[in-house]
Amino acid sequence: MEAELIVYGCEQDEAALFRQMAPRFGVQVAVTAASLTERTAALALGKRCASIGHKTPVGERTLVALRQAGVMYLSTRSVGTNHVDMRCATRLGIRVETVPYSPDSVADYTLMLMLMALRHARSVVTRATVHDYRLSPARGRELRDMTVGVVGTGRIGRAVLRRLSGFGCRTLAHDSVPTADLSHVPLDALLACSDIVTLHTPLTNTTRHLLNRRTIELMKPGALIVNTARGGLIDNEALVPALESGRLGGAALDVVEGEQGIFYADRRDQPIEDALWLRLHALPNVLVSPHTAYHTDHALLDTVVNSMRNCLNFERELRRA
Repeated sequence: MEAELIVYGCEQDEAALFRQMAPRFGVQVAVTAASLTERTAALALGKRCASIGHKTPVGERTLVALRQAGVMYLSTRSVGTNHVDMRCATRLGIRVETVPYSPDSVADYTLMLMLMALRHARSVVTRATVHDYRLSPARGRELRDMTVGVVGTGRIGRAVLRRLSGFGCRTLAHDSVPTADLSHVPLDALLACSDIVTLHTPLTNTTRHLLNRRTIELMKPGALIVNTARGGLIDNEALVPALESGRLGGAALDVVEGEQGIFYADRRDQPIEDALWLRLHALPNVLVSPHTAYHTDHALLDTVVNSMRNCLNFERELRRA
């Protein structure tokens, strides 16, 4: 075997795929359903490479324990690293890298949320489940009549733009690092002109609360927000009042600030005590789904394969050094 890899937070379908694919790549894989913590870091003893998911924060004490176990490379099965203390990892000599996977998974889901928000899908489906089949008092809108602002033009943002081109709507794009092949506009201009704003930028210190009281005030009255990136991009303290007052027309959110401890758990019999969250969820013009846009079979295969490729590439670099 060319490399050894321990995979933390591994679900059953992931585990089966890792075991199936590992021999093809010459990687010896150990999988555990346990998340990476200070205590479980010892499971990595003797291995240089570890893989984690995006659901559990990885702080200093966990990273120290991981480094003491011998890990030098941490591959996160996500497109973001905001759940990892990157400064600490760098200080400890642990390289952290993301795993690319199908941008189409998130792009498809983003378009679905847009269309659902435009057609008031939450209220329509909710009424139908109790056999109320009357038409909604509010008519839907057509995507071709909208101006859609795409914030973040990486792999996912570009996939969204490609899909939107087929609907005949006008699109605007913004990125903190504009590229020559796309026409970009300043963020304030995008917000002022867009009927729908969709977020596809990483969560960093710079982008945290990208949509806040000031920037939400710049948006068109009745505009819609779609977020399939990271919850922390939107300040809930600003979002909820804007939705309640009608200043915004609605929101479709696959990620929500404060989702940790709520998403990925059955909370039907466990009351949620976050009052702001409950206000948000109660609004009829808000769709919330549990950070599931990435959750496709194609994306899973990409994630498994690229996790092993990352590990192999790191091991080969070490041998060449």
